[in-house]
Amino acid sequence: MGHVIVVDLGYGDAGKGTVVDHLCAAASGTASPVTAVVRFNGGAQAAHNVVADDGRHHTFAQFGSGTFTPGVRTHLSRFMLVDPLALAAEADHLRLLGVRDALDRLTVDRDALLTTPYHRAANRARERARGTARHGSCGMGIGETASYALAHDDAPRAGDCLSPARLRRRLTALHDWYRAAFPSGEDVPDATACADAFTAFAARVRIVGGGHLHGLLRSGDVVFEGAQGVLLDEWHGFHPYTTWSTTTFANAETLLAEAGEAGAAARLGVLRTYATRHGPGPFVTEDAALTASLPEPHNGTGPWQGAFRAGHLDAVALRYALEVVGGVDGLAVTHLDVAGARPDLRICRAYTTPAGPVDRLPAGAGDLDRQAALTRRLASARPVYAPLGRRPVETIEDALGAPVVLTSHGPAASAKRATGQPLSRKPGTLRSTA
Repeated sequence: MGHVIVVDLGYGDAGKGTVVDHLCAAASGTASPVTAVVRFNGGAQAAHNVVADDGRHHTFAQFGSGTFTPGVRTHLSRFMLVDPLALAAEADHLRLLGVRDALDRLTVDRDALLTTPYHRAANRARERARGTARHGSCGMGIGETASYALAHDDAPRAGDCLSPARLRRRLTALHDWYRAAFPSGEDVPDATACADAFTAFAARVRIVGGGHLHGLLRSGDVVFEGAQGVLLDEWHGFHPYTTWSTTTFANAETLLAEAGEAGAAARLGVLRTYATRHGPGPFVTEDAALTASLPEPHNGTGPWQGAFRAGHLDAVALRYALEVVGGVDGLAVTHLDVAGARPDLRICRAYTTPAGPVDRLPAGAGDLDRQAALTRRLASARPVYAPLGRRPVETIEDALGAPVVLTSHGPAASAKRATGQPLSRKPGTLRSTA
């Protein structure tokens, strides 16, 4: 199979986890099994639902979504925001499902930032203060972890768990910052209790240097699993309804380049046959009737994220995502079972706007004012629809100019089908950018 990077091209929830699960399961027992799943952005707020063929269901947050396949390791790279307490709870649930060695198969880069109860409490306090103007959040402290590290050189990292005195100092400083910034915020544990829990975490998992990933890449095929979606990216998403995370291929490709394997991984973009969004923010193709009628057993309204919303496939937004990521080598299309049962599904091929018709959005990076202006522009955009049709795969390939290499007709690994088009990356070739 070779190395593969899996990225959601939408607002998240397109099925990255079930695609990663399939890639790992399909390679099991072959001459080139998957050695590891590498997480390269986000943190404990990820919610990658995987349903095994025997009915077991787990929402993967920090463990790689290939963990149901025996022997597949998880590596949390330095770009991950690691929450030891949430990780322990996730391991407990996997143990109940019969996966007893998840922690034994886990490695954590020592430079990965730690998400703590203080970050979570600050996140919730800040979001409450926004009132009806909430940006949308999972309430897990991801943005606070990133922003605190930008402002403080002593932000706690996974490697600090191996040095209890240093860990305690850094957690104390973080605790005191939280109490000063949010005097009316929720109660949090003292720094000593938090340090004890994190030290116990370090005694249970392997905390490694950056060279560890280099060895994984040379020992077999690796799947890089992204979190959230390109349309939520910190620099390319529709500000301010975005995440504090790089959701494109960039982090994974940085890790590959550092290991001397630049360009060695195929890029796989994931999308549904219809669009979804969790929480507030622009959503040009939103359709309340679809939201009400499409079952979503593993997603719903959350106290921090807000409502789960559905709409028709948005080729304009997806073309934008393809452009900002630099193209893909192939697409994985999920929820084709829904498309087969819903002939009313449509595809938006263009927008009408006060300035005229639009079939592409301008792509750029690094300017949040520019992204906020794009968000305001989307508020007045209206979709121009065509039927998704009886051949949705062909419709999607035509609209996006990229080959569909994997289809999914249900949540389990056995419901995935390779289309026969190869997913491979050869140096010097051009990827489709729609």
